[in-house]
Amino acid sequence: MRRGWFLPIAAALGFVFLYAPIISLVVFSFNESRLVTVWSGFSFKWYGELFRDPQMLGAAWLSLQIAAVSATIALFLGTLCAVALVRFRRFRGRTVLAGTVSAPLVMPDVITGLALLLLFVAMEGTLGWPAGRGMLTIIIAHSVFCMAYVTVVVQSRLSDLELSLEEAAMDLGATPVRVFFDITLPIIAPALVSGWLLGFTLSLDDLVIASFVSGPGSSTLPMVIFSKVRLGVSPDVNALATIIIGIVALGVLGATLFQLRSRPHASSR
Repeated sequence: MRRGWFLPIAAALGFVFLYAPIISLVVFSFNESRLVTVWSGFSFKWYGELFRDPQMLGAAWLSLQIAAVSATIALFLGTLCAVALVRFRRFRGRTVLAGTVSAPLVMPDVITGLALLLLFVAMEGTLGWPAGRGMLTIIIAHSVFCMAYVTVVVQSRLSDLELSLEEAAMDLGATPVRVFFDITLPIIAPALVSGWLLGFTLSLDDLVIASFVSGPGSSTLPMVIFSKVRLGVSPDVNALATIIIGIVALGVLGATLFQLRSRPHASSR
């Protein structure tokens, strides 16, 4: 009997530990007072303050641009690496490529950021490019470590893909390029979308690596938020976090509804 009660209680405590701070953050984003621990009345005051803050809005727009570009570059390079590792099992340098791709997954962010900073400084001293640190260096840095995650996601999907489908298409006269775009690409499309979304999220969330490779005028949203909360949690930060939570919740709800609607069609087939 004790064993039967243990799992529900442990699960309830785990959910409270995870979601109670998030619920508290959302509730106090509607607090009229500047003090985030004292409730003084319901108000949308801090949402208005948030949208009148040019520093926060500029950092958010910069982070979105960097995340979108970095995820796209990482998707392209990661897909090429995954195809090479899965389809071409024996070629010179395969072990080095596999190790290089996997390194950012286990490397601490501090080491990755420091290494990229030293690389950019050396390149600027010898080649004159990139000139200083800014948006470009952040995009390059984020593309590097996001590419590793995209490669793992796409590689796992390609490993499960049956070669007989591609071989049948080539037997019918299709070229390897057409086989890839007509057969392979539609099948691995869910993995590509997952890889892009994962890269976008990792880039948008990154603080450590961006702090190393950024320069004046290129502060991302996590950097601005971190600089604000060091002096105390500001209510407009709660408002921003609530908006992000709402967007994520809507995305999860939409994906769940899409899966529920697609199941009857799949079962009927």
